[in-house]
Amino acid sequence: MKSYQAIRTTPAPDSAVVRGPGEVEVRLRVNGATRTMSVEPRVSLLDALRDRLELTGTKKGCNQGACGACTVWVDRRRVLACLTLAISCENREVATIEGLADGDTLHPMQQAFLDADALQCGYCTPGQIMSAVALLAEGHAGDDIEIREWMSGNVCRCAAYPHIRAAIRRVRDEKGSGDAAR
Repeated sequence: MKSYQAIRTTPAPDSAVVRGPGEVEVRLRVNGATRTMSVEPRVSLLDALRDRLELTGTKKGCNQGACGACTVWVDRRRVLACLTLAISCENREVATIEGLADGDTLHPMQQAFLDADALQCGYCTPGQIMSAVALLAEGHAGDDIEIREWMSGNVCRCAAYPHIRAAIRRVRDEKGSGDAAR
């Protein structure tokens, strides 16, 4: 009977970084402040923000990545927080709707949403605003067709789309796409 020796293709357990399955400490930089929390490795960024850090502006809509209500930025890129693991954002910059305003002064996009009545029930509004600011920074607001396409991942069940596009155009036209992202 032949004896076969297993070939190790992964690092030996004593040299690999093992985290979990229980809670692990995760350090996130959220809205400019470093925050440390203990979470299980499978906890979504959305749940970490809402349940651990009490940043409830980011909404849980479908929890399947289909509605965009949970849109935040990670390293200035739009992500769906319900589909992103908190542990994968360690030592990265996370921005939420709470981080847009400058004290009592609303971000221009937040003000434009108010002025254009682009927030019917308000549930999708934080994700819409985060996407709208990113859309301008990305240079995807040339016309309504482009705005509609690049905002298509954010669903508004109240159908405030014309008002949302008007708010985006207003900020685009008043501030220019370079200033809108601050």
